[in-house]
Amino acid sequence: MMQLTSVLKFLENRTILVTGATGFLAKIFVEKILRVQPNVKKLYLLLRAQDHNAALQRFKNEAVEKDLFKLLREKYGANLNTFISQRTTIIPGDITCDENLGVKDSNLLQEMWREVEVIVNLAATTNFDERYDTALELNTLGAIHVLNFAKKCSKLKVLLHVSTAYVSGEKTGLILETPYNLGETLNGTSGLNIHTEKKVMEETLKQLRFEGCSEEAITAAMKELGLERARKYGWPNPYVFTKALAEMVLGDLKEDVPLVIFRPTIVTSTFQDPFPGWVEGIRTIDSLAVGYGKGKLTCFLGDPDAIIDIIPADMVVNAMIVTMMAHADQRGSQIIYHVGTSVSNPIEFTCIQDCAFHYFREHPWIDKQGKPVIVGKVNVLSSMDSFRRYMALHYLLPLKGLEIVNTVLCQFLQAKYLELHRKIKFVMRLIDLYGPYLFFKGIYDDMNTEKLRRAGKAAGIEMDVFNFNPKSINWEDYFSNTHIPGVVKYVLK
Repeated sequence: MMQLTSVLKFLENRTILVTGATGFLAKIFVEKILRVQPNVKKLYLLLRAQDHNAALQRFKNEAVEKDLFKLLREKYGANLNTFISQRTTIIPGDITCDENLGVKDSNLLQEMWREVEVIVNLAATTNFDERYDTALELNTLGAIHVLNFAKKCSKLKVLLHVSTAYVSGEKTGLILETPYNLGETLNGTSGLNIHTEKKVMEETLKQLRFEGCSEEAITAAMKELGLERARKYGWPNPYVFTKALAEMVLGDLKEDVPLVIFRPTIVTSTFQDPFPGWVEGIRTIDSLAVGYGKGKLTCFLGDPDAIIDIIPADMVVNAMIVTMMAHADQRGSQIIYHVGTSVSNPIEFTCIQDCAFHYFREHPWIDKQGKPVIVGKVNVLSSMDSFRRYMALHYLLPLKGLEIVNTVLCQFLQAKYLELHRKIKFVMRLIDLYGPYLFFKGIYDDMNTEKLRRAGKAAGIEMDVFNFNPKSINWEDYFSNTHIPGVVKYVLK
């Protein structure tokens, strides 16, 4: 049964290891703990870097100096760096290396095995179009290395592994918080095995190098391999496939490690913590909003009535922190949390679209010439067939015409032809990757998360400090006044 005590008390004097420490969620997690519990004992922050100095520099540039840390800067002023260096140990490492996570300093390793009580595995690649070797090494094999590291930590209370809700592939209806068993596939194809996947990946890579392929050709071939392997077993892309594989293997190999698997849906800008609207990099749905605001998107593909499951980043982090406390010391247990909104506070695709339309109408994007971009209503194509027809009429026909004219004019228009050809290929690739999500018919049951929230409230713990109640979001207000302005400020600037 869950042991619910004060979350702030749980964090006091606690030693936590975070992998992928410069990632979007990881930084929000680190900032939150430093801000609400300055008496945390130690945060070991693992990130990729050449050496210790490079790691410090990277954490400073990519985390501490960002707006995200502004409340801490206001609180500590000139002493901020001292405070952070007392509470954190920045470690150059790499979870793809081995079960020492690429940590070279043997004294530091011994110290971590002795001291670490909570491990939060956030190191991952979230790119849908990733090379298969990169995705498999980081998302699957890396997760196994973290588990093996966890087994050596004598004080370990809990291992929190951050996965994604989309390990469900294209399932429809209510998707439950249940684990995937070893070898389970989404389309019933048998023979899924992590060792086979590793072998296929390594042999393909070896063959490509043996044939003397260019790095560019190798990258393209490895991306294709990732799509092919994922789709063979029913997953839409190598990202969600390698994340699903990781869940299977962790569940199988965990032994007595208390394991929590966290499956957030599409993560968006912060709702309130440390302040509303902080975001970094173009998240999944934002690439559309950005393209639209800049006047580059005149048509879009998707079911207007589809429920898009999104969750603000700070809610994900708050739920993570509360689950660490709730599942500490539950030897050999495994629990899965869906953190999303499609059950408790669903939002339709059209709502996001309307908010973007109104926002960019009132605050138009100013282009390079200093002119405001006037946006219109987007032509929404609600099926793959209508999209193909639209593309054929607006792009493929002109391309064919251009090809004929180009031949007549002795390749005079070759550059123009190639450019259009490249654009069409790019759009088709994006649709191929995102297509499954644009017509997604699943909703994510979040019963475990809801139970935790209710239990926390009943136990009187600090649920106001760690709010992850999706019902507290007013979507129209969030998109118009928090999220889109955040994207414009932090991503488009």
